[in-house]
Amino acid sequence: MANQIIEAHQEQTSTISRVNVPPAQTWNYLRINDLSFEVPTPHFVGDVYARLPRMFEGVECGIGDEAATWIVRASGDARFVEVKAGEQREQPIYVDIDASATEVRDTGVLVRTGASATIVTCAHGCEGDTSASLLRVVAERDARVTIIELVACGSGQQHLDAIGIDAAEGARIDMRQYALGGSRVALGLACSLAGTGARFALDSRYLASGRDVLDVNHVVRQRGRVTRSDIVTTGILADAARKTMRETIDLVHGAKGAEGSEIETVLVTGDEVVNKTLPVILCDEEDVAGNHGASIGAISPEQLGFLSSRGLSDDVAERLFARALFDDALIHADVAEARQAVLARATEVLGIDVARDIAEVLDIDFEEASC
Repeated sequence: MANQIIEAHQEQTSTISRVNVPPAQTWNYLRINDLSFEVPTPHFVGDVYARLPRMFEGVECGIGDEAATWIVRASGDARFVEVKAGEQREQPIYVDIDASATEVRDTGVLVRTGASATIVTCAHGCEGDTSASLLRVVAERDARVTIIELVACGSGQQHLDAIGIDAAEGARIDMRQYALGGSRVALGLACSLAGTGARFALDSRYLASGRDVLDVNHVVRQRGRVTRSDIVTTGILADAARKTMRETIDLVHGAKGAEGSEIETVLVTGDEVVNKTLPVILCDEEDVAGNHGASIGAISPEQLGFLSSRGLSDDVAERLFARALFDDALIHADVAEARQAVLARATEVLGIDVARDIAEVLDIDFEEASC
């Protein structure tokens, strides 16, 4: 539905005090329960009407109500995409967020019964103020949805990225999440498996270096019977980066036969890294299974010795892990513009020669760009 705005501009700043709040408030002494963001204050003159169908209003987005409301207000407009029943959509639905232009996007996607679609979101750019994206997805019965989330901002950028998903009976959601850069980044995700047999699989990968701050909140609420969720997270923390990861699987009363699993593996390559991980299983049903865990470590002296014997220095060996992350992001970035954004970030992190080599190996056109 149309949005009537006479004038929209941003002035002054305000504080979002509760970003990425986990469902269970624990570990207060670690200051892990929420995050604050200083953001531009949206100012509108005129009437603002509903931008998306009302079915999207109740979709939880993981990043928190206050942050989601700010994104809706700051976006100035919204985009709605409907994939009709039975349609097998081949062209990805692409959400482009130019961080350098401080763009804010509000997007709603409805995937009807038996349909399939791929959604790609990509935040990119070097120096800006605050960019953001809110994506809400409603998947009807037996729908198939693939979501690729890429955050490839430069080291001077602040970005908020929120995704909310509602999955009906038999729906399947496969998601890949890549946090590749940004000085201060918040990623919020919430998935509601409401229908019997609904499934959600998330493969999340991240790289934080310098003095970057990465804050992540994954929430899966399993409401339907025989639902399944699998969250696998791997990341690299270098230099003096700070990362907080909250992962919650909520096995709601009535979700008989539901299974949920979450695991994170962190590779630390910096002496001043701060890593906080909060894996949580909430359970209000007997006939369910939930598993969670986290591991953190560095490259062992034996591994470094092995690589050194083959002519690789410690620094080069550690950079190989970062390269592998960019390789994977490029393989799954289904849109040319998104691939170029990832290559631009790879150029900044790994250097132009490595970025060009990655492009050649994967047979991707390389357009020289970096921050």
